[in-house]
Amino acid sequence: MEENKEITKKGTTRRTFLKNTGMTVGGIVLGGAVGSLFGVNAETTSKSSAHPASPALTVNPAEALMFFTPEQYQLTQAAAERIYPKDENGPGAMELNAAIYIDHQLAGSWGINAKEYMSGPFYEAEETQGSQIRILRKDLFLLGLKALDSYSTKKFDARFVDLEAEQQDQVLTDFSEDKAPKISSVRSSNFFNLLRTLTIEGVYADPLYGGNKNMEGWAMRKFPGSRMSYTQEIQKEEFVKLDPQGLNSHMGH
Repeated sequence: MEENKEITKKGTTRRTFLKNTGMTVGGIVLGGAVGSLFGVNAETTSKSSAHPASPALTVNPAEALMFFTPEQYQLTQAAAERIYPKDENGPGAMELNAAIYIDHQLAGSWGINAKEYMSGPFYEAEETQGSQIRILRKDLFLLGLKALDSYSTKKFDARFVDLEAEQQDQVLTDFSEDKAPKISSVRSSNFFNLLRTLTIEGVYADPLYGGNKNMEGWAMRKFPGSRMSYTQEIQKEEFVKLDPQGLNSHMGH
């Protein structure tokens, strides 16, 4: 009997300790860091049910840097915003997360030209030909960002992100017209064209790839997004307005 009382006493003490320190959720023991993610505390734990609701997802997991440093990301945001600025029609590239899209593209196989022939010989390409550049896209982009800052400092005595909008436009215009110095033997217009293409893609690509936040880029164009079928809509005589849908909307089909 004495032995059973001792076991009960120890068990009660252990359970009391866990409850008082807020380390249990539905009978599961959680460490301090994990417990904090669930918002567990002594007061709420004692009232929680055996099957607590899963915590709501409040952020898009795609909104995370995979390639840029914070400074490179901010510079890309500023440049992309001047290519696709916010106006009365809706948000600009910055709000639409175009820079996140660019970051993810450069971090993947596309950034290292994985599916392209990258060996010599290299020639000066005609306007009607594809790129003959030997530098990888990710490297060209990073060198281009450095060139943006260097050129801005030389022309306006300030970093690109610190310039007025009109000054930023002038710098980008100079890059687009090859008035800026070459970037490691590559014309500055090549970097500008890469930046511009990625910005537009980031504004209008499926949110799955990090940009087009909340499908607002599509909404401005009244584009319905990715849909399995338009059979019912095309049979109607009047225009049918459809809210945009992303690729993840098909997960339940």
